[in-house]
Order: sequence, then C-alpha cells, then structure tokens
Amino acid sequence: MMVKVHESRFRLVQGQEFLTEYQFHTRTARHFFCKVCGIYPIHRKRVTPDFFGINVYCVESFDPVGIPVREAAGSAMP
Repeated sequence: MMVKVHESRFRLVQGQEFLTEYQFHTRTARHFFCKVCGIYPIHRKRVTPDFFGINVYCVESFDPVGIPVREAAGSAMP
C-alpha cells in the first residue's frame, strides 16, 4: 500500500545504504528497491515529482487501518 507524501514532509531516517534506484521508459520516475530483499519501499512518480510514494508496510510501527484504498489500473496509465 503506497501513500503519497510531499517531499517537505518526508525524511528517510535509516536504511538509505540498502536502497538501489531503478528508472525505466522515460527515466523520469524514480523507483527504489531494497538491495537485500527486493521490496519496493519508495518511489517518485513522473506526474507528481514533488511527492514520494511510501510503502506503509515498510514504516516501523505504522498502522494502515483507515487509510482509503484506491485501485490503480497500471496498464491503462499514460
């Protein structure tokens, strides 16, 4: 579950050395994966470059109950 957070409100407090970046297609969006386990914790989309998408299941002691969920049609995105 990814939650959008403005860059001014986001701070990575640990684990940066375990992240690797992947860019594809237009090389505008930035996707970060864990070098150890492969999980996808953070991204910056090309349509909202001033926001981070945060995988809430990678945030310690975070309870995602109550967060609205929106279905994304990834293959239909421009």
